[in-house]
Amino acid sequence: MKIFGKVRHRPSASWRQATDRAFTLIGDGRYEDAGALLTRAADLEPWLSESWFNLALLHKFRHDWEQARAAGLRAVALLDKESGAPDWWNVGIAATALQDWPLARRAWQAYGLKVPGAAAGTGEPAGMELGSAAVRLSPEGEAEVVWGRRLDPARIEVLSIPLPSSGRRWGEVVLHDGVPNGERTTTAGPSYPVFDEIELWAPSPVPTWVVLLEAATEADRDALEQLAAEAGFAAEDWSSSVRLLCRACSESTMPSAEGEGEHSDPHDHSEPGHPGPLGHRSPGELWVPERECGLAAPAGLVRGLLDGWVADSPDSREWRDLEEVC
Repeated sequence: MKIFGKVRHRPSASWRQATDRAFTLIGDGRYEDAGALLTRAADLEPWLSESWFNLALLHKFRHDWEQARAAGLRAVALLDKESGAPDWWNVGIAATALQDWPLARRAWQAYGLKVPGAAAGTGEPAGMELGSAAVRLSPEGEAEVVWGRRLDPARIEVLSIPLPSSGRRWGEVVLHDGVPNGERTTTAGPSYPVFDEIELWAPSPVPTWVVLLEAATEADRDALEQLAAEAGFAAEDWSSSVRLLCRACSESTMPSAEGEGEHSDPHDHSEPGHPGPLGHRSPGELWVPERECGLAAPAGLVRGLLDGWVADSPDSREWRDLEEVC
């Protein structure tokens, strides 16, 4: 029997039972048992692209990128349509994880995306201009949504300063899943997808610090963030930027305070007016001078940044309790 044709037919009852059971096991985190069932399903129906797509998906969950790439390529070889299939997106993620840039380019183009440069280019697919997005770090643990810049369809460079509990740093590049899991909206109109992190793709050498500031005004706080940015690093007022959200809120369409003024957020589960990661905003227009701030800067520069910030306005600025946290 030839098994390489692309004629569509209904899969057998045995195939459906094995596949359904496998995805139940995947939901329970039992990847090894699921793998045995999906392998059996692929043996039963090797001419179905779904058999190999499911195996590629499982290997992606396991971060077994060599196997994910191999199964993904078998899936796309059996596709009925030329472009737009999610099978190609999984191939692109696996290729990106492995830095197989020719295959990554081929996958994104086959999905229907425009990739600048030569079609047979061997370098990273740069210049796709996918804009900003949010990424949920450690989605299975203490999940934290941060902002970043999309380098390509599977990677985001983190531009926020993550809390130390995430184990992530400013400037790191994370591999992320293809389907958004939530959305952040702004009053200006644009909305931004929230992608789930799969794994760290490129670490950052820049440590994260936490410091307590006394900033008399918002302008004083903004001055530190500007000073850090001009030095090529970052500062972030965690007292204003951090919200505690339940899982349901985090994975829904949520208003974002990115670049906006004060607003009331009924989904914020933190303590208003309490500086630090357990507080989001001050009530009304009241400004609380004590701010907990995250800094991303080298050890040899961070104190100089803070001292320079104070020197520019010593009557309205002060810092204390600097600590490296990640």
